[in-house]
Amino acid sequence: MNPTVIGLIVFACALGGALAGSRLRRWLPEHHVSDDSRDTVKLGIGLVATMTALVLGLVTASAKNSFETLDSTVKHAAADLLAFDRALARYGPEAAPLREELKRAVAVKIEMTWPSDPGRAAQLDPVATTAMVETLMERIAALTPHSESQRRLQARALEFGEALLGARWIVVAGAGTSVPPPFLVILVLWLTITFTCFGLLAPHNPTVIGVLVVCAFCVGSAVFLILEMDRPFDGLIKVSAEPLRYAYARLNR
Repeated sequence: MNPTVIGLIVFACALGGALAGSRLRRWLPEHHVSDDSRDTVKLGIGLVATMTALVLGLVTASAKNSFETLDSTVKHAAADLLAFDRALARYGPEAAPLREELKRAVAVKIEMTWPSDPGRAAQLDPVATTAMVETLMERIAALTPHSESQRRLQARALEFGEALLGARWIVVAGAGTSVPPPFLVILVLWLTITFTCFGLLAPHNPTVIGVLVVCAFCVGSAVFLILEMDRPFDGLIKVSAEPLRYAYARLNR
């Protein structure tokens, strides 16, 4: 789902509903817009507006939590990466080629997830880099420690490698959309009904129309932000690559 397109659709539906309600008011008989009728409509639309606001709040919180979880996973992966490299460095010269291999795998992963070309989409399929890390771990496991210290460092390096592999799958699992299309359709329907009633009850003048346009824009922007956070590695709002770039710059030193 393209967040910009969906946001514009929400804006258009909300504003269209408001304008339709304003036009409908002119056609209705006078007793349909009497004070008693207006009070009843206000009660009903107040309920729908409250439910819509609650749903928007819950979806926003869910998208934000998912985004923050992935951001935290990337930061922890960067820390594990540096610890992984330092364990290999302390192991001794035998692990020097493995450190080079680790740095190459990290470079590939960064370029796949955060492409240097803005026109390319992020590739979250971990198969290619996972194979590189698994091969690296097999080579680490094949090392022959000559002391208890090297044995501990070998075990720690393998632990950090497993942690990195786990982080990759967490990123892949968490990068999928958490906003089902049917849910979004129902939300847009509720918003359209709400704005239609706003137009039905409000007087027809430039000030009211301007306020309804601003409100429709705000609602469309909210949906846009929710869907942007729901794509943590694409679009305007992304999980930062800086922790991994920082770690990469300090590998093999």
